[in-house]
Amino acid sequence: MLEITRLASRYGGVHALCAVTLSVARNELVALVGANGAGKTTLLRVLSGVQPASAGSIAFQGVDITRMPASARVRRGIVQVPEGRQVFGPMSVEDNLRLGAYTRPPREICDALTDVYARFPILAAKRRDLAGTLSGGQQQMLAIGRALMAKPVLLLLDEPSMGLAPKLVAGIFAAIRALRDAGTTILLVDQSARAALAIADRAYVLETGRIALTGRGRDVLADPRVREAYLGVAPRIASPTPLEGVTP
Repeated sequence: MLEITRLASRYGGVHALCAVTLSVARNELVALVGANGAGKTTLLRVLSGVQPASAGSIAFQGVDITRMPASARVRRGIVQVPEGRQVFGPMSVEDNLRLGAYTRPPREICDALTDVYARFPILAAKRRDLAGTLSGGQQQMLAIGRALMAKPVLLLLDEPSMGLAPKLVAGIFAAIRALRDAGTTILLVDQSARAALAIADRAYVLETGRIALTGRGRDVLADPRVREAYLGVAPRIASPTPLEGVTP
């Protein structure tokens, strides 16, 4: 579904992404992990079209979208849940959800609301409440629900567990897994590397703007270099080499 080839992006003279190549297949959940500043959010921003690519290409469902504006990408089905949730606090929960459906025909909005409320019943109970009065976990559900209103073909999730208590994190990841099981294709970035890798079909490790390692989610989770660098688990015998190369 998604093919990224030697993608690069920069902020002024600072290179945030360098020759990144990765792919996401239909109905797959792919996790992207790495340290703060590795370029994870930048990659999602480039895929969404809000940050320009300086080199390389992005193909989505066989169409080159590298220079396509963000609005056109949403209409093609690339929808992002941004870091920090970014709900519209002074607006009601339902109005936030309706904003997510601005690309859909009016006749489809009612059914979309029904689907979101079935997935997140707490949003139905608070549909008339101001979004700014919700808890952090409820706001994250709202941000995901708002994205689902756009009927995503590819859902980009940027740090959905950020700032949430462990119990709420488990609930958010259960919801993400349910979305994948229902057929939604997902590219997931999250600071909770262990939780992200545990539910991922495949994973990529990003280091200073470059892909350092890739493989099945459970294999990357078990890799001693990843466990030491991102999970705080020291290996029995320290590896003298940094993360490098690409595994099948």
